[in-house]
Amino acid sequence: MVAASERMRAMRARRKTEGLREVRLVVPDAREKAIRQRVAHQVAGLSAASEQNALDWIETVSEFDETR
Repeated sequence: MVAASERMRAMRARRKTEGLREVRLVVPDAREKAIRQRVAHQVAGLSAASEQNALDWIETVSEFDETR
């Protein structure tokens, strides 16, 4: 049987020939109590006007994408 490291190396090589690149993301673990508290604190500090501005921008951009 082929070792896992060799299979990964082969998979990366195949993807590279296909023009793909592996990207790794490190994100906060939402299962952690401290992270959930931090997010809740940040959400509580959001302003309705700022959120509406962001939603308006998203709507404008999505309408732009539909014209293709």
